[in-house]
Amino acid sequence: MEIRYLPDPQRFARMTTKELRAAFLVGHLFEPDQVHMLYSNPDRAVLGAGIPGKETLTLKVDRAIASDFFLQRREMGIVNLGAAGRISIDGQSYDLARLDMLYVGRGARAVVLQSIDPSNPAEFYWQSYPAHRECPTTLMPASAARQVPLGDPEHANRRTIFQYIRPGLVDSCQLVMGVTILEPGSVWNTLPAHTHERRSEIYLYFGLPDDGRVFHLLGSAAESRHLVVKNKEAVLSPSWSMHAGGGSTSYSFVWGMGGENQEFDDMDFIPLSKMN
Repeated sequence: MEIRYLPDPQRFARMTTKELRAAFLVGHLFEPDQVHMLYSNPDRAVLGAGIPGKETLTLKVDRAIASDFFLQRREMGIVNLGAAGRISIDGQSYDLARLDMLYVGRGARAVVLQSIDPSNPAEFYWQSYPAHRECPTTLMPASAARQVPLGDPEHANRRTIFQYIRPGLVDSCQLVMGVTILEPGSVWNTLPAHTHERRSEIYLYFGLPDDGRVFHLLGSAAESRHLVVKNKEAVLSPSWSMHAGGGSTSYSFVWGMGGENQEFDDMDFIPLSKMN
């Protein structure tokens, strides 16, 4: 498990492009028959991905979280970005089609990932945060997610937000998680940019062609920067950083948040007139 220590706003203002990418951009997550995970300090978020082939993949504990098993004091959300897959939680199996999501509560000991057809594998991506209470493991099909259409053609931001893990849908301790899908011809995932000091967020961009890129905005209003992001790369967004993005084409992304407040609309927008 890789460990990252995110910079504060003062250090951020002095960083080069190479340093920014090394700190905030997470690549090379999806590899066949491999599990890759990253631990992000100080919010203690873990993100990871796995593509099971002929053999199953098992989530193992790492010394970074100092527990007997991965979810001893944590919760997680797992979304399938590939073909049909199966997740076994302590012997209980859950089948996930593409864009289905499974919430796994604190205390689950064995998390095993499997592809239904190894020649057409599932592609699992997850986010995990510490949890102080147990919530029931729950499967949320994409068809059951709350769909929120937003945007308009004039601003090139027509998109649908699929909310899976949030109060009123799937109970969790602090994790809030979902997927946003932009319509063809739309490229902005949100504008104006916003922050939410009460929680951190992680974006995983997907659905981009090989030559497609997303320009992810980060930093403060006075010190804005950007990262050039490829397909299936993630961006770590600390609570002090704004976030928004524009693409060379339409795309999708998984978003996950953890922190003090689970209210989805808890956002502090930054007017374009205030950005430098």
